[in-house]
Amino acid sequence: MSMARFSPFELVLLNSRSQVDTATLLLLAWVLVHRQHVSEGQRRRRLAQVTAQFRHGHELSPVMSIAYSQDLQAIQLAAEILRKECSQERSLSVLHQAITVATDDGDLSLANHYILRFLADLLNVTPTTLSTLFYELTGRPLASPEDPSRDAYWQQHNPGYFSQKAREAAAEQQARDEAAQQAHQKNQQREQKKQRKQQEKQRQQEEAQARQERERQQRDEQNRERAQQDRSRYERAQGERRQWQRTSPPPDRSTRALAVLGLPPGASRSDIRLAYRRMAQLHHPDRFFTESEHQVALASARFQRIKNAYDYLMQTY
Repeated sequence: MSMARFSPFELVLLNSRSQVDTATLLLLAWVLVHRQHVSEGQRRRRLAQVTAQFRHGHELSPVMSIAYSQDLQAIQLAAEILRKECSQERSLSVLHQAITVATDDGDLSLANHYILRFLADLLNVTPTTLSTLFYELTGRPLASPEDPSRDAYWQQHNPGYFSQKAREAAAEQQARDEAAQQAHQKNQQREQKKQRKQQEKQRQQEEAQARQERERQQRDEQNRERAQQDRSRYERAQGERRQWQRTSPPPDRSTRALAVLGLPPGASRSDIRLAYRRMAQLHHPDRFFTESEHQVALASARFQRIKNAYDYLMQTY
């Protein structure tokens, strides 16, 4: 039969002087490689110490390599050899040695906790017998193992991982808070920009209204000044007319018409048109609609006299 078809542990068994000792050696090595805070040299020395009386006749290195490889088929084969070839007392002795090498430093790793229970099951040792044997050897009960599927276990045995997770969660929360704050600031900036636009629009409207009001007041002031000038010229012309009437013969109709418009003799047609517009705006009856009927009637008479004078002058000039 070709040697290539055998597993590494089967090859060790073929070269062993005692397969029972080699099987026990593998199970104890499996327990030792799961001891915490133990160096490789300490594991080899401890394994050599507890198996000094074994008759396997081969090196420990191949068995330690198989134990490190976690070859469960080899572990199961070793347990089957012990169960088939050994008595109940020898099985208990193997379990006794496994408990001893698993608890030398007083601590039982979680992996070895499960391994001892697994070995007891492979060797047909009841859980009650295992607990009793463990208590006799260590002086403390074999408590239920911790559940590595729960967060509480890893918070205790791997606090760095949870600290890192907490830092990452804090960083993510901070990033979310910063993003929310930036979004809030952007909203505030948009609102402020909107308010500034509204305020600027309102300011422009107010300035436009104020400008229109100033222009209206300027127009009213100009109209009042023109009206005052027209009244002054009219009164001056009336005074000159009365003075001329006292010293001169009565004027002809053209002179009287010019005097009605507040113009001196010899005025041009453009002067007549301009004077008529000003006099008509000043004495138009519509400007006196809020006054009494008498005032409206007087205004209508003045306006008719102004219009008659203008019509006569435009016909004769």
